[in-house]
Amino acid sequence: MTGAPVDAPQPPDSPPIRVFVVEDQTKILKNQLRLFENHPEMDIIGTALSGEAALEEVPKLMPDVLLLDLGLPRMSGIDVTREVKARFPKIEILIFTIFDEEDKVLEAVKAGASGYLLKGAPVDKIIEAIKEVRAGGTVIQPNLARRLLRHFRVEPDASPVASPPTAPEPSASDMPQEPLLKPLSDREREILQLIAKGVSNSEAARLLDLSKATIRTHLEHIYRKLEVTNRVEAVTEGIRKGLISV
Repeated sequence: MTGAPVDAPQPPDSPPIRVFVVEDQTKILKNQLRLFENHPEMDIIGTALSGEAALEEVPKLMPDVLLLDLGLPRMSGIDVTREVKARFPKIEILIFTIFDEEDKVLEAVKAGASGYLLKGAPVDKIIEAIKEVRAGGTVIQPNLARRLLRHFRVEPDASPVASPPTAPEPSASDMPQEPLLKPLSDREREILQLIAKGVSNSEAARLLDLSKATIRTHLEHIYRKLEVTNRVEAVTEGIRKGLISV
């Protein structure tokens, strides 16, 4: 009997995920490529040592996922993210970062990155993250999620009518001021609270004993009701409207 997760069966004949890796340090790049050698579900279709080189190769190869170093010289990972998402919105971008780059992480997420990992993450976490963003999910690491949310809560261009969440009591009397298209269900609030803590789609599915497809469907409903397009915006709106707390 195998120990494969029951919530993520993958047909043996399913095509591998096409991954393009951008890393300016040759030694680090070689180490990254070595990590993927025993993972046939990943197909490394190309690499680049700079953002400029990546933008030349990506249109030719059209990867499913761009694994992108945030700290590139000259053209930054943020610039690459913005350019790729503007030209090829279906390409998912997963960025590598370090602890002291949280401001850059914020900008990369705003530019369209689907998630981020800390450099030095184990290969199983990298593989899971690539699968997650390829399936339409977003990867937010718990140890950076709270900092990232704090940045969003103090955005200078935030709506002037939004008062600070001094009393996040999700009472019905609060709703007429910021009415939802439809109120979130108890399950949707539960999922929104989980992702606010940095839980991935896969982890949420395991915790709630649901399939990843069901989690994605609930997230789509949450996005529509909150009128947002990704999980970071959803969590930010959830906090602002007093639906969840962090």
